[in-house]
Amino acid sequence: MAEDAADRDTGDGRGPTRRQLGRAALALGGALTLAPFPAGPAAAAAPKSASGHPTLRHGTPERAGLLAPHLRQLVTDAETFLGPSPKHPWYAGAVLLAGRGGTVALHRPIGMAVRYVAYDEKTDTGVEFPAEGQIPMAEDTVFDLASVSKLFTSLLAVRQLERGALELEAPVASYVPEFGAAGKQGMTIRQLLTHTSGFRPWIPLYNAPTHEAKLRLIYDEAPLNPPGTAYLYSDLNLISLQLVLERITGRTLDVLLHDDITAPLGLRRTRYNPPASWKPGIAATEDARRPWSGLDRGLVWGEVHDENAYSLGGVAGHAGVFSCAWDLAVLGRTLLNGGAYGRARILRPESVELMFTDFNTAFPGDEHGLGFELYQHWYMGAMATPRTAGHTGFTGTSLVLDPSTDSFLVVLGNSVHPVRGWRSGSAPRVAAGNNLARAVPVHPARGRTAWFTGMVNATTATLTLPALDTSAGAARLRCALWWDTEPRSDLLALESSTDDGATWRPVPFTTVRHGEAPQDHPAGTVTGWSGRVWHRLTAELPADRHLALRWRGTTDRLYVGRGVYVDALRVEAGDTVVFDEARPTDGARLVPVGWEPSAD
Repeated sequence: MAEDAADRDTGDGRGPTRRQLGRAALALGGALTLAPFPAGPAAAAAPKSASGHPTLRHGTPERAGLLAPHLRQLVTDAETFLGPSPKHPWYAGAVLLAGRGGTVALHRPIGMAVRYVAYDEKTDTGVEFPAEGQIPMAEDTVFDLASVSKLFTSLLAVRQLERGALELEAPVASYVPEFGAAGKQGMTIRQLLTHTSGFRPWIPLYNAPTHEAKLRLIYDEAPLNPPGTAYLYSDLNLISLQLVLERITGRTLDVLLHDDITAPLGLRRTRYNPPASWKPGIAATEDARRPWSGLDRGLVWGEVHDENAYSLGGVAGHAGVFSCAWDLAVLGRTLLNGGAYGRARILRPESVELMFTDFNTAFPGDEHGLGFELYQHWYMGAMATPRTAGHTGFTGTSLVLDPSTDSFLVVLGNSVHPVRGWRSGSAPRVAAGNNLARAVPVHPARGRTAWFTGMVNATTATLTLPALDTSAGAARLRCALWWDTEPRSDLLALESSTDDGATWRPVPFTTVRHGEAPQDHPAGTVTGWSGRVWHRLTAELPADRHLALRWRGTTDRLYVGRGVYVDALRVEAGDTVVFDEARPTDGARLVPVGWEPSAD
């Protein structure tokens, strides 16, 4: 099966995927640079090696520049998924790790690494080990990463690009001539890395009797779409890339992983095919039996879960890597550092840039760097920005890196334990992403407080000013605006009424980010990503003795961004200041409905 297929749904396991909805991403506010990443308090607190590259250590939320209550809420929310979600637990247990800069501010195991010995399909229940045979999660529990393994294969490929042994636009068949059959002669390395090759999601390689027969299935596989014409996530892309890497280096993928990534970075608990001695420290996965599994294997524990990876000897480009939360955090810190960690460098900054840059601009909603997915609210939650990079794994794993805040999140769960059918969607990942995003402070444009929409799904929130007398003419609103919402789905609108709120009309406005050209908003709305900075806003207002003015924010039922902040409101009419948030006006004050004052 496609290793990540069940992760890419709307939460109920049916209907179109979030990707297939074709949301256009609005990257407002300009591009971000990759290295170094300015990150406020976290950057100053980051421990560094003698070579100047930040390394990780445990520390307080304050040292990381994070708000402790929201990290506590991250754990609280994660623990709810140990119960019915909605019918069965989403995972038997998990390890949560979150940090910013060089500080890991949260590293918490919850639940059980090993709980069930089998799954009873007749009663839809898990058969538990005796209490003495169950194993709780620990900070260093090792997980089958499933499709998060694709990131390691992609890193290895980018290393070969950097060395000149591989070319991004070169045909795959120029390295593996056997691959050029069945319409694949023009398929490129870039298309493999960005899932635009046209391959279908997967094929059952495990049914082929020999290794050579499995390879022949790949060589003879015809793409569903002409290469480069559509996005379609496929395990076959990274399996094919494995074949290229092994051909051009003369080394197997597990050796490449060790020599080029895990050894230089000191990732001692990251490898393919962990030895038997590791088993007590590994999270169990599924009671793998037909019909829900392609193979009858019983409880899978300490061996790769993915059937195709298992049939390939445990070493595959799309799945098979085992790792722990700390090692993944080190990998993430390495990439946020521009390819270096301590005294080790595995990539140059310009090579890392390729992994954080969208190559799929022709396929809005399916943003993708080389190997990394970008801007995916469906599992990144409010951490998602045009530059936020990550990946998920079918077993319940995920890694998310946000360069704009220099923050990182690892959620490792054993969500197919005891059976894959017990969970759907990515609600625990989204909840964790929302909480970490909320933990990164947004400092008010002026003073100590600002008005904040909150981060609640399916909500309409309004901020209404007292009635304003703008009859003197030449009326203008000035304020500061900060926004980050799910593109197109969640909007903030500025509206006015001259009939005591019976009808509301949009108020066009202009925003300016420091150092950039003004942006006009003729519909009186903003959506998407504004760059995590305050914008100066101006709007011409109608002349009226009792003008009502409001901000109205709406969110849909699925995902939210970091929200919207409004600050430093001031309204002038002619030469008169008719409203100034910074000073009392006859005792009047802003009265939010559904909003909250924030001291972030």
